Amino acid sequence: MATGILPASFPGLKSRDSGLGFAKSVDFVRVCDFRKFKSGRRRFTVIRNSSNSSSDIAELQPASEGSPLLVPRQKYCESIHKTVRRKTRTVMVGNVAIGSEHPIRVQTMTTNDTKDVAGTVEEVMRIADQGADLVRITVQGKREADACFEIKNSLVQKNYNIPLVADIHFAPSIALRVAECFDKIRVNPGNFADRRAQFEQLEYTDDEYQKELEHIEEVFSPLVEKCKKYGRAVRIGTNHGSLSDRIMSYYGDSPRGMVESAFEFARICRKLDFHNFLFSMKASNPVVMVQAYRLLVAEMYVHGWDYPLHLGVTEAGEGEDGRMKSAIGIGTLLQDGLGDTIRVSLTEPPEKEIDPCRRLANLGMRAAELQQGVAPFEEKHRHYFDFQRRSGQLPIQKEGEEVDYRGALHRDGSVLMSVSLDQLKAPELLYKSLAAKLVVGMPFKDLATVDSILLRELPSVDDHDARLALKRLVDISMGVITPLSEQLTKPLPHAMVLVNLQELSTGAYKLLPEGTRLVVSLRGDESYEELEILKDIDATMILHDLPFNEDKIGRVQAARRLFECLSENNLNFPVIHHIQFPNGTHRDDLVIGAGSNVGALLVDGLGDGLLLEAPGQDFDFLRDTSFNLLQGCRMRNTKTEYVSCPSCGRTLFDLQEISAEIREKTSHLPGVSIAIMGCIVNGPGEMADADFGYVGGAPGKIDLYVGKTVVKRGIAMEQATDALIQLIKDHGRWVDPPAEE
Repeated sequence: MATGILPASFPGLKSRDSGLGFAKSVDFVRVCDFRKFKSGRRRFTVIRNSSNSSSDIAELQPASEGSPLLVPRQKYCESIHKTVRRKTRTVMVGNVAIGSEHPIRVQTMTTNDTKDVAGTVEEVMRIADQGADLVRITVQGKREADACFEIKNSLVQKNYNIPLVADIHFAPSIALRVAECFDKIRVNPGNFADRRAQFEQLEYTDDEYQKELEHIEEVFSPLVEKCKKYGRAVRIGTNHGSLSDRIMSYYGDSPRGMVESAFEFARICRKLDFHNFLFSMKASNPVVMVQAYRLLVAEMYVHGWDYPLHLGVTEAGEGEDGRMKSAIGIGTLLQDGLGDTIRVSLTEPPEKEIDPCRRLANLGMRAAELQQGVAPFEEKHRHYFDFQRRSGQLPIQKEGEEVDYRGALHRDGSVLMSVSLDQLKAPELLYKSLAAKLVVGMPFKDLATVDSILLRELPSVDDHDARLALKRLVDISMGVITPLSEQLTKPLPHAMVLVNLQELSTGAYKLLPEGTRLVVSLRGDESYEELEILKDIDATMILHDLPFNEDKIGRVQAARRLFECLSENNLNFPVIHHIQFPNGTHRDDLVIGAGSNVGALLVDGLGDGLLLEAPGQDFDFLRDTSFNLLQGCRMRNTKTEYVSCPSCGRTLFDLQEISAEIREKTSHLPGVSIAIMGCIVNGPGEMADADFGYVGGAPGKIDLYVGKTVVKRGIAMEQATDALIQLIKDHGRWVDPPAEE
C-alpha cells in the first residue's frame, strides 16, 4: 500500500523512477490503496479517495509505452466501437438549449466593430438568417459594453431573439457589466484573472500557488454570482496558445495545462453551486485540440461531471484549408459522440461559416442517431492522449526487381489518385495533374507529386502510347495499381495488383507471376477468421475501403478495428484510407467527409495515406484536398502553413484582404508557418505553432514576430508584407517562387 497527496483532477501526475511527482492544484485529497495492475500489455494504477466517496476512483496508466504522463484509464467517450453521443446536462443560453438531448448547435462571431451598433446589428441579422443558433460578439472595453445594451435592444425590436455571447479577455469588470444584457459570457482562463503571458518560467511555493488560486476565485466569483442572478450561461474557453505563465510553468504548453486551466474555473463555479456552464479546448493544431478535449472528457468521467462541450479549431484559415482543419478536429470528436455546439473559424465573412458548420453538425448527429460502428472489440494499441504514429513498412526493393517500388509510398504520408483511360490519351496533361515536374515532356517527381495511381481499367495491349505514358510513371517510381482481373487479361509490366479477401482465399492471385506486388482491399469489419489470411501474404499496402453507402457500419470504427487486428498479429502493412464518394457530392461535404473520416484516424497516427475518389469532381481539387488533409494532420508538409484568425471586433486591419496578399506572395514555402493575427489578443499566444507572425499592434500598424517574440513594432501596413518577407529571408527560410513553365 502507498499513500500520497493528489489533486482531485489528478493533473500532471507523472511516474518517475524515484517515486511519484505530484503537480500542485486546489482541492487536494488524500489517497491510499495505491496499487499497480496489468491488463494485457498495459500497466495501470488504481487510486482511491480514502474519504469514502467511491466516485473518486481513478485508474491511471502511461499515455503510451514509456511515457512519463499518467492519464485516466477510464473512457474518454461513451463507446470506442460505435458513435454514441456523450450524455450531458442541458445548459440554457437564452432560449437555446445546449446538451446531448438537443441538436448540435452552430454558431459564429461578428467581425464588425462592436461600438458600431447599427453595423453589428445588421451583421447579427445576416448570421441569424443563415441559420446560426448563437452569435458571439467581442467586448473589450466600457464603450463596447455600453453598445451591447443597444445591440440587444435593437435586435429585439426587429424580432431577432438569437442569443448573444460576450467574448471577454483581460476584463472582469466588463464581463460583469455585459452579463446584465447578453445571454452567455465566454471567459478565457488564461487571461481573465492572470496577466498576459510573458512566457516566463515561474517558481512557486505551495503557499504562493494557493494564493494565486485564491486570487482567481476572488476575481471570477462575482461574475459567477451575477450569472446566477440573471440566468446567464458561461463558457470556460481555454485556448492552447494563451495559457498563463503560471499554468505553463507547471504543466507546459500542453493539453494537460489546457484542462487544468479550465478546471480551476470550473471548481469555482461548482463551489458556488453554478452549473450553467460548458467547456471548450481550442487550438490551431487539430492534433493538440483533439487530445485536449479527450483529456478533458476523461477527467470529467472520473469526476462524474456532465458539462457540455463547445468544439472548434481556432485560427483555421480560409477556403478548403480552413474547412479541412475544422473537419479534422471537430469531425474526429463528433465521430466519438463528443460535442454539443460547434464553430468553424474561417477567415471569411462570419455568415459563410454557418454552412460548413451545419454540414459538420449534420454529419455528427447522423452518426450518433444511427450509432454507426462495428461489433465490440478490445482496443489496446491506440494512443488517445498523445500522438504516436503507427508507420507501416514502406516498400523495400527486392532482389531481381527491375523497377524501383520505394517511391510508391511516402514516409510522411502518401497520396494516391484514381486515373481513367481518357486521361492517358493526353500524357503531359496527366503528368501535370499528378503534380509531376516536366522536363522536355518527361515527368519527374516533385515535393507534392502523387505517389501512386489506381487504374481500374488497363489500356489494351496494343495501345502503345498509353502504355508508354504508364511506363514513364513507373520509371519515376510512381506505383501503378490495377485490379486482378485487368492484370490477368491485359498484363502491364511492373503493375501492383489489387486483390480482395475472396481472391486471396480462393488462390486466384496465384495465377500472377511470382513476385508480383499485391495491394489488398479490405472493409475492416470482416471476421477475424477472414483476416487470418493476411498472415500468409506479403502485401505492399492495404486499402481500407468501406462503401460510402453503408449506414450502420462506421468507417472510423471499422478502421480502428482493422488496425487493432494488424497490431495484435504484428502485421506492419501500410494502410491507405480509400473513400469513394457518390456522384454529385458537394465540395464542402467532400472536404468535411474526408477530414472527419480520414482525419479522425490520422490524428491518432493510424494510417499511411489516402485515396479519394469522387465522380465528376475536379482532379486537381481531389489531389489538393488529399495533400491538405495530410498537412492538417501534421504529417506531410507540402506548402506554407497559415495560422489565420477569423477576425472579430478587435481586428485592426482588413484581415481577409491582408491574408490574401500574404498568401499570394508566400504560398510556395513548404515547412514555413506564418500566423496572421488581427490583434494582440490573438497574438503571440494564439500563434504558438507559427515560425513568423504578422500581428495588428495598433490601427494602421503591424508588429512582426519570430515564434512568440516580437522583433519589429509599429511597421506601417503598406510596408508590412514586404517587411515580413524580408524577415523570412533574414532567417534563411525564403526560396524564390518556381518559374512558370
